[in-house]
Amino acid sequence: MKIITCYKLVPEEQDISVKSNHTLDFSAAQWKVGEFDLNAVEAAMRVVEAAGGEVVALTAGGEIVENPKLKKAILSRGPTEMYGIQDDALATADSYAIAQVLKAGVEKIGGADLIMCGEGSGDIYARQVGSVLGALLGWPTVNAVSEITAQDGKLIVERSLENGVEVLEVDLPAVVSVTTDINLPRIPGMKDILAAGKKPTVVWSLADVGAGANSVTETLSVLAPEQTDRQQIIVEGDNAESIETFCSHLRKVL
Repeated sequence: MKIITCYKLVPEEQDISVKSNHTLDFSAAQWKVGEFDLNAVEAAMRVVEAAGGEVVALTAGGEIVENPKLKKAILSRGPTEMYGIQDDALATADSYAIAQVLKAGVEKIGGADLIMCGEGSGDIYARQVGSVLGALLGWPTVNAVSEITAQDGKLIVERSLENGVEVLEVDLPAVVSVTTDINLPRIPGMKDILAAGKKPTVVWSLADVGAGANSVTETLSVLAPEQTDRQQIIVEGDNAESIETFCSHLRKVL
């Protein structure tokens, strides 16, 4: 089984600061593989360890895609190869554009039996790329997966719902987005990190894969909210009087 696990490089949250005009300052932020994507990589590795096959990693983004340290960061977690699609426009592209570019990357790689994604990116967390990618490929697509097993050329996946667990049989090829509940990602050892430096990496341009960064949404601004003091008003109960009291306090501040 060949699995492509998609990931995104994101800034470290604790390094992001807020300027006086409420815009975000990323100048001091270190970059990393998104936390949610680590669960997808680990899930992919466990599938091939149980059923055989290989895992390769695929990402799309700005110039950070070329960062040698971050290439090692993903490869040290098990994938045999890393593929990247790099263009400055991808640093701010929306979910639809990224899904289009990843589709082109999957086809350039030569396809796969399974594509694994995290539940969302560590920065935007729109939770759309996996579903859009599956739709563009025309493959069965399942999100919010908390358990996955390869069996007789198919997948048996579980999704935790509010009142139970849903079990689905999924034909391959497929796109699966996993939750953080599915596993605890492994921590690479020194041997893994050293071996990662010897694994092949390929970075393409948009022209190389025949794709464009065609976003369908436009971000006008991103601003941090005003800091306000907590009112510390607690309303207990779910009767009509309590609800009216709660609403009256909301009206005072809206």
